[in-house]
Amino acid sequence: MASLVGTTIEWYDFYLYATASAMIFGPLFFSDVDPAAGVLASFATYAAGFGARPIGALVAGHFGDQVGRRTVLVASLLLMGVATAAVGVLPTYPQAGLLAPALLVVMRLVQGLAVGAEWGGAVLMSVEHSPDRRRGLFGSFPQIGSPAGMLLASAIFAGVRGSMDAQTFLAWGWRVPFLISLVLVGLGLAIRLGLDDPPVYQQARRLDEIPRRPVVEVLRTRRRNLWLTIGMRMSQNALYVLCTTFALTYLAHGGAADAGAGLTAVIIASAIGLVSTPLWAVVSDRVGRRPVYLAGAVGAAIFMIVFFLLLDTGSPPLIVLGMVVAVNVFHDAMYGPQAAWFSELFATGVRYSGASIGYQFGSVLSGGTAPLIAAALLLVGRGGPWLIWGYFLLLSVITIVATVLAPETHRVPIADQKGAPA
Repeated sequence: MASLVGTTIEWYDFYLYATASAMIFGPLFFSDVDPAAGVLASFATYAAGFGARPIGALVAGHFGDQVGRRTVLVASLLLMGVATAAVGVLPTYPQAGLLAPALLVVMRLVQGLAVGAEWGGAVLMSVEHSPDRRRGLFGSFPQIGSPAGMLLASAIFAGVRGSMDAQTFLAWGWRVPFLISLVLVGLGLAIRLGLDDPPVYQQARRLDEIPRRPVVEVLRTRRRNLWLTIGMRMSQNALYVLCTTFALTYLAHGGAADAGAGLTAVIIASAIGLVSTPLWAVVSDRVGRRPVYLAGAVGAAIFMIVFFLLLDTGSPPLIVLGMVVAVNVFHDAMYGPQAAWFSELFATGVRYSGASIGYQFGSVLSGGTAPLIAAALLLVGRGGPWLIWGYFLLLSVITIVATVLAPETHRVPIADQKGAPA
């Protein structure tokens, strides 16, 4: 539960920026360019956060394996909270000119560093504390933090937006959700300071099984599993970002429906994700990680074009239907088992490094660039979604191949997980 609460707060901060990028940062921080170019520039700053995540993973992986899971988790939450609250007090382009987007990028980079450190620690605290036959379920709790954070960010953003007129919201109302982060981070820190490192990690330290340079050890001896985790992230992360972030821009500029319908659909899918994510994880505890993950990847590859066609109808019920199927069925089938499976692919002494690096590098190569690439493909395709679907299909093929090649690990005790050698 401590991992869930802390991760929810971290993702609230990260997704709040994503929502603002899709809906308001263009006119606020890039008001001197064409609206379409403003959207691209806004998503470029969004991608910058993903670019910083591998750096956070590399640093946190070293200290998480060397010093302990708890210490890194506390530091990541504090760093994220400060960066998010700072966005809420930044000057906009009319107030500060080019300094405004420059500061926005800096804050986004700090957010990326924090998220890069966060995921591995939160997941390992849950997985390494769990009974061996319930690792999927326990590992899904920090995963639930993603839809919970998206739900919280979308709900607060929509609530503040709906409580005032558009002019007031653009003038100062958009800052309120970012400043709320300070309260949430205080709550998260109070909870995380009471955690202990998992027994399996403490035993590894007593037995001197922690290498001096865990990141180097992963790159030297566990490259195969590292590449597999990166590959398995491609479809899953891109699917989520395209559905929950880019779709808002697609609706706003397509004319069939406004972004408010998409935001409502995101809120509904995020709420359902609180149940569907652990449900798929429980299924993976019973039948294995690979069949569940593979079903999600194949289904997403086929359904993605249907998703955009449902958006084109402009019908709010059909938009919600498309969002729920894409996110709660296909995405969550991959996301639910992911934490346990990635953790199981590496030995205890390098687990923080291996799982974090694979997860975050996969994030950069898929989710971080997906909105920017999709926006560019939308312009090239003259508003049609077919090029976007082709791009996503390519990512899906990579994930499907990686999933087929990854070893099945759900029945091996966590203390005995060694990971396949390079």
